[in-house]
Amino acid sequence: MNQDGWKGPIPQPIRKDGAGWWDLGPRDVMRDLENPDMLVSPATDAGMLPNLKFSFSDTNMQLNHGGWSREVTVRQLPVATTLAGVNMALTPGGVRELHWHQQAEWAIVLVGSARVTAVDQNGRNFIADVGVGDLWYFPPGIPHSIQGLAEGCEFLLVFDDGNFSDLHTLSLSDWFAHTPTEVVASNFGVPEQAFAQHPKGQRYIFQAPVPGPLECQAVEDPNGTVPLSFTHKLLAQEPIIAPGGTVRIVDSSNFPISTRIAASLLEIKPGAMREMHWHPNNDEWQYYISGKGRMTVLAPEGTARTFDYRAGDVGYVPFAFGHYIQNTGDQSLWVLEMFRSDRFEDVSLNQWLALTPHDLVQNNLHVGSDFTNALHKAKRFIVK
Repeated sequence: MNQDGWKGPIPQPIRKDGAGWWDLGPRDVMRDLENPDMLVSPATDAGMLPNLKFSFSDTNMQLNHGGWSREVTVRQLPVATTLAGVNMALTPGGVRELHWHQQAEWAIVLVGSARVTAVDQNGRNFIADVGVGDLWYFPPGIPHSIQGLAEGCEFLLVFDDGNFSDLHTLSLSDWFAHTPTEVVASNFGVPEQAFAQHPKGQRYIFQAPVPGPLECQAVEDPNGTVPLSFTHKLLAQEPIIAPGGTVRIVDSSNFPISTRIAASLLEIKPGAMREMHWHPNNDEWQYYISGKGRMTVLAPEGTARTFDYRAGDVGYVPFAFGHYIQNTGDQSLWVLEMFRSDRFEDVSLNQWLALTPHDLVQNNLHVGSDFTNALHKAKRFIVK
């Protein structure tokens, strides 16, 4: 065992053809083992691309009584200008306080269960419980809250602005703390002493009792319920079965309220890959839920770079850049692809070539008819 705690040969930046040399100086061996395609990049990599990877493990935790949060925004991953992500956990009863944003909020539950509440601009309320694989979406300006149920919860929040920070939201406690008490009392028509104990600043996350059954917290609303649900059961959605895994696409076509964020949930089985493709509508923000993978991104002027990803990593692909995602582990790789858009759109390299005159493809690539005859006219999404 060496000083870094690694048993076995230390990887070196040397290609099989002899290119490179030993790294004999100080180094983080464990980090190199997690990033083999950066230590020894494929010979096909070329030119310079900005960093397209950042791990939630490399950002700071905001710890509160009631839970924690951490975020990956343009401050951590400068290329990621379209979307920002917040990873949050709440204890049983832990509350993300009543608040609202200037941005749209999309979320998926990763562990446990939570209760979400909201009221829309027409005074119609919404209260629902969500579990693993369930989504919620709150349009900009819609006030809402999140509370952990009996087992607590962890979830991923995604916002349609890379500059977003969850600590800079509009909160109920902040508004009370920064408004003269006589104004607040006049607004609600109650004596000033009713607010003698109100918080003196943002509570953000706080501990509260575990809420009772959903029906116990129901609030009768004379204006009725919201016309479009703020939640969606993604895992209950019938997946697209592909040769190497499954795909579940969710956007405004099947989750109508989600007009500013679209997504697909990929299961890529061992030995399979998300086929070579690109997206014609916007940048792609990725979240790796479990497993290990690699991705090469193609930019203009023959620039390409390869990255390795693990659970908890964020990946990013600029608009229309070609890429794939390959499972490099021995278990299913689960990944979210996310877009600042109302619809999911992609262009399959295989499908494009299959639907183009074959002699043109053969002359362009110097390939024979065996190649063009093997092409598939339908998207394959995940190939084995």
